[in-house]
Amino acid sequence: MLKKTLITGLAGLLLNACSFTTGTFEKSVSLPDHQWSASVKPDIEFNITDTVSLYNIYIVLRHSDAYHFNNIYVRATVTEPGGGRPKAGDYDLKLANNEKGWIGTAMDDIYDARLLIQPRTRFTKAGTYHFVIEQLMREDPLKNMLSVGLRVEKMQ
Repeated sequence: MLKKTLITGLAGLLLNACSFTTGTFEKSVSLPDHQWSASVKPDIEFNITDTVSLYNIYIVLRHSDAYHFNNIYVRATVTEPGGGRPKAGDYDLKLANNEKGWIGTAMDDIYDARLLIQPRTRFTKAGTYHFVIEQLMREDPLKNMLSVGLRVEKMQ
């Protein structure tokens, strides 16, 4: 009986740890045929209720070992709740370096990278934000890209 109670309690803690109430939101969008066309611009929604805390915002990329470049240029555009003028930023994100090779965690020939683009960000309005990510590389479609996503992490 004690063993069953411990397992149930542990399962409840693990399920609770996956929700945004823990201060972390992460969502990725799979790219068709492992290619990221310039016309594909994932729109990721997330809800903010705490406008006092600071957040770190990451672009999450999954690519294969066959990706042709050490970096990727992306544009990230955010729209606040209630519309308004979208705010965009262009980023040169490093996926590899000459000393260590690919950055991020690896599983066989697949690499996941969480790349910080906006440290210590404060959201001024509560509600649903829209975050659009587009690739700005010369190669179109950009081959060997598996998914793109967003991570919003409340600072402790």
